[in-house]
Amino acid sequence: MHASRSAEPYTPTAQTEEDVVTSPSRPHVRRNASPYLFGGEAAAVAQVLESGQYGHSDVTEEFERRVADFLGVPEVVAVVSGTAALHLALLAAGAGPGDEVIVPSMTFCATVQAILAAGAIPVFVDVAPATLCVTDQLVTDAVTERTRAVLPVLFGGRAIDFSRIRTELTARGVVIVEDAAHAFGSRHGARKVGATGDLSCFSFGPIKNLTCGQGGAVIPRTPQEAETIRLLRTLGIRQSQADRIRSTNYSVDRIGQRYTMSALNAAIGLAQLSRFEEIEAARPQLWRTYRDALAGTDGVALVDLDIEHTVPFNCVVRVPNREAVFADMQARGIGVGVHYPPNHLQQAFAAWHRPLPVTEQVAEEIMSLPFHPAMTEQDVSHVVDALRKAVTR
Repeated sequence: MHASRSAEPYTPTAQTEEDVVTSPSRPHVRRNASPYLFGGEAAAVAQVLESGQYGHSDVTEEFERRVADFLGVPEVVAVVSGTAALHLALLAAGAGPGDEVIVPSMTFCATVQAILAAGAIPVFVDVAPATLCVTDQLVTDAVTERTRAVLPVLFGGRAIDFSRIRTELTARGVVIVEDAAHAFGSRHGARKVGATGDLSCFSFGPIKNLTCGQGGAVIPRTPQEAETIRLLRTLGIRQSQADRIRSTNYSVDRIGQRYTMSALNAAIGLAQLSRFEEIEAARPQLWRTYRDALAGTDGVALVDLDIEHTVPFNCVVRVPNREAVFADMQARGIGVGVHYPPNHLQQAFAAWHRPLPVTEQVAEEIMSLPFHPAMTEQDVSHVVDALRKAVTR
């Protein structure tokens, strides 16, 4: 499944005793996901270490420019994580105490925590069973006079089309804030996710399509919004670090957070971005290999990602007797996972519980298969063979 490249990338080996004990003959299937490095990242980090400038620096700003060029957008604001990106985007959208934010329960809990960090109220909605994404109708049904934002999650990297309701949402003062943590490189028609005119948020965590080790970014809609987000990420301080060093004073213009991306993380991201076309080729091909291998497997349904437009983050199937199948696969040393346990059933979010029948049903069936670009066709065959046996058992 490797894309063509001049040097074999570095992929981490097992780090825990459990990994070693349960390792099958194919080590790339032990883990559900794994960081994928090309080899130039270490040198890029070393160069920053030698410079002595570890915080936000010109390296961070170069990363912002390069991502903006890649996406075809005027500006990008790099931050410390995808969660921070969501928090800042919601604040920039004006979400605050008493405001409602519509969000699918089928997402990582960070999405919901960002809403609560902004002081807003999460309104959980269901998803379509075939895609695990919200639909425009589900959103329309949930909008009230208190709705300030809609937070669609681009599950697995699949773009969501809100064109039919965008005008209505705008007229009602509702802002679309995309959780595009899975979707870097994916497209909505001819445009890349992030260039659709919404407030879009990416994650560059360890196992994302593009990794900075840790990091995220907000794609603002206007220059004024970009300025607001930059101010919010730097504790409300308007002056740059370079200007503060040359001055005896600085101004704190508003309450903010320490959400800047370090030059160390930006350097990793720059090294990754220079090779991203290989990820763009390898990840969809790996997903297609799974799709073809799973064809005709009784009882197994593949969650659809619209693969012709998607750089997939994961490969998720729905299976009967998921708990037993999951245990069987793990006993065989195959790193399956569950993405995600529904948030409306979590104790921390119990105050906002509401019945979501589709989410609750699929939550008992979904299972993520090992998925990262170091995998080969033989690895996929190994996983699928084990899955067939587990389902029939």
